[in-house]
Amino acid sequence: MTHILVTGGAGYIGSHACKALRAAGFTPVTYDNLVTGWQDAVKFGPFEKGDLSDRARLDEVFAKYQPAAVMHFAALSQVGEAMSEPGRYWANNVGGSLTLIEAAVAADCLDFVFSSTCATYGEHDNVVLDESTPQVPLNAYGASKRAVEDILRDFGASHGLRSVIFRYFNVAGADPEAEVGEFHRPETHLVPLVLDAIDGKRDALTIFGTDYDTPDGTCVRDYVHVCDLVDAHVLGLNWLKNGKGSQVFNLGTGTGFSVREVMDKAEATTGKSVPHSIGPRRAGDCTKLVSGSVRAATLLGWEPTRSDLETMIADAWGWHKAGAYER
Repeated sequence: MTHILVTGGAGYIGSHACKALRAAGFTPVTYDNLVTGWQDAVKFGPFEKGDLSDRARLDEVFAKYQPAAVMHFAALSQVGEAMSEPGRYWANNVGGSLTLIEAAVAADCLDFVFSSTCATYGEHDNVVLDESTPQVPLNAYGASKRAVEDILRDFGASHGLRSVIFRYFNVAGADPEAEVGEFHRPETHLVPLVLDAIDGKRDALTIFGTDYDTPDGTCVRDYVHVCDLVDAHVLGLNWLKNGKGSQVFNLGTGTGFSVREVMDKAEATTGKSVPHSIGPRRAGDCTKLVSGSVRAATLLGWEPTRSDLETMIADAWGWHKAGAYER
């Protein structure tokens, strides 16, 4: 079976990607330093512990498995931390990615799927983002991801590296079979925070602002089911394997859901109320951030089938009741 090197394969999205790759006939090789990932999430192929900054370790893994492609998820991704510790983000996300890309090129592994972010666009409130939207990132997280996109472009020109780049906002849901799921320590994502509040694992959810210009006063964000998201990554891999050129794709619903809508659907799904309090707006929060995915639909044939709110929360709840990882 063809090996695919999956960096960050012990994390939330990466572990789901490994399951999707296995189902598609590939053997995913997880490369992860387990700083934010979980070895318990590595279930669908071999595991190699290592850091992106360790070129010798990367060379060893490339030589051992001779992967046909890289699927790169590994990154620091907390916006607040990126604001206070930008150096960590430039060193890890950019420096580590550069080392990985150089190792891939040296191993003649020239197909590269990169998990980027819509944070590269910065603040574009109340518009549907597409791939032509100007990239003006507001923090070291978005800026570091954009820098990796630039590196991939330059290595494409100089070394023939072919890349598919995916930009998206929020990921939600979990594997419907609950083999893997979302498990962060600390947790910062809305859906698991809501479920933690319902389940008594935290005192209450804080709603930051109820005076936005939306139907219910809470801000709106785009959510994509993690299984739909990783399906797009497999389509991107096949795009490259079929000899297509480098491309950028946004992934989103184009509509989004408000905080209140997420809470209401969670209550309907679980039959339990969400303990919550009202807090002030957070600095920099936009009213509505959503992304379109016309290009992905047209060129890749990507059609999200699980990214409705009910399914995302039901799948997340199924994992929440059954799943946890241990160090």
